Amino acid sequence: MELTKAEEQVMLALWKIKRGVVHDVIAELPEPKPAYTTASTLVRILEKKGFVGHKAYGKTHEYFPLVTKKKYSTRISDKMLSGYFDGSFQNMLSFFVKEKKLSVQELEGILKTLKDKK
Repeated sequence: MELTKAEEQVMLALWKIKRGVVHDVIAELPEPKPAYTTASTLVRILEKKGFVGHKAYGKTHEYFPLVTKKKYSTRISDKMLSGYFDGSFQNMLSFFVKEKKLSVQELEGILKTLKDKK
């Protein structure tokens, strides 16, 4: 399941703080900060989507991620790879080399990672 940009920002905040109330999430969001009701709605949508859980303390809810950042990143990168690069890592890497102008050091780091994986 894909997240909207606003939902993704809330998840990034929750992954960073690990758990917290809506005010904690808002504190981690970029400017302009959303209204409390907007942030609360986003958290509840993420809960319905299965990305967030909560623990109730009376009327206060403490929220926490149910999906790890790594798992979501893997899902999104797989979708990007298949949707934009025909499932080819070579096509994707070529794109980033050309369009994002990767430095020689970054390319050497990628090669080292590939060699270490073998």
